[in-house]
Amino acid sequence: MQLAVRDLAKQYRKKPVLRRIDFTAESGRCVGILGSNGSGKSTLLSILAGVRRCDRGEFLCDGHDLLCLPKQRAKLLGYVPQGTPLFEELTAWDNLRLWYDAATLKRELSGGLLAALELSDFLKKPVGKLSGGMKKRLSIACAVAHRPPVLLLDEPMAALDLACKQKILSYLRAHKAAGGILLLATHDLLELELCDECYILKDGVLTPFVYDGTLESVVRGLDA
Repeated sequence: MQLAVRDLAKQYRKKPVLRRIDFTAESGRCVGILGSNGSGKSTLLSILAGVRRCDRGEFLCDGHDLLCLPKQRAKLLGYVPQGTPLFEELTAWDNLRLWYDAATLKRELSGGLLAALELSDFLKKPVGKLSGGMKKRLSIACAVAHRPPVLLLDEPMAALDLACKQKILSYLRAHKAAGGILLLATHDLLELELCDECYILKDGVLTPFVYDGTLESVVRGLDA
């Protein structure tokens, strides 16, 4: 599978946010998108997920424009936004039941797709009483219910403790190893280690960036 974003653009009240976005991503690969706050990373992922509309451009999967094929896009993509797309008054289990039937959910939690996210300890707790890390793991679990090959992740490990980050990283590595595609908006150095290609989004344009494993290289790239 190959994804290709071509000449994507978006403006708000005549102010350009995305001017000319072009990149590709292939099976088993992770594309990282860096940028300062307000640079448009979240806007870009939300457009690809179908939450917002772009002003022009294409989002191609093996040559088919997903922007014109919402049902096909919904099957291919799982989206984890920066916020928490959960029902706070419901338990973790009840949130999951909106996406899984009971038999599938029990199977996946006991040793299947969701076992790596380690949700069992807080299934009976209301989402409003969960930590940020628990909510993020639960959000990912909901997003992958239909086993999408492509995950759009908007700073999935922001403000999480190291143990929780490691759980999510392990899950994302497994997704890549199984041939999945990750599109990742990030500031996190651990997340950058997942990335096979990186870009910096600045002034509405993506520029290729080579991450050498140091914070200094990220700072230089953002300031360039």
